[in-house]
Amino acid sequence: MRTVCLVLLTALGSCLRSHAALQAENAALRHQLAVLQRQARGRPRLRPGDRLFLAWLCRLWPGWRHALVIVKPATVLRWHRYSFRLYWRWKSRPRGHGRPRIPRAVQALIRQMCGVNPTWGAPRIHGELLKLGIQIAEATV
Repeated sequence: MRTVCLVLLTALGSCLRSHAALQAENAALRHQLAVLQRQARGRPRLRPGDRLFLAWLCRLWPGWRHALVIVKPATVLRWHRYSFRLYWRWKSRPRGHGRPRIPRAVQALIRQMCGVNPTWGAPRIHGELLKLGIQIAEATV
């Protein structure tokens, strides 16, 4: 009797929900069913794609917690936070950008040119270095 009442209440609640919410719930339940069918017995093993799907679902659908059966909602939130950390770690990784290092010989040459020709500024020294075939920025001089 209890099961029949639960089914009737669920059916009544599904009539009141939007079509998009029903589709999202169906997608979540079908996915969980596919995961369970993939495993013959034992604890279901979730692949990275399964975790990504469930983490994506929790962002798009407000009622996602009620449809989860094979994992706890806290677990999905942990996966979501972990993927968020991974994304920003990747986004802020060092890329090797910045001003390239100047060889010591070129640094010594610039200092020597400044010492011998004190009236020359950075544009003139930069021009002389370009004539010698040394490619550096004027701001570096």
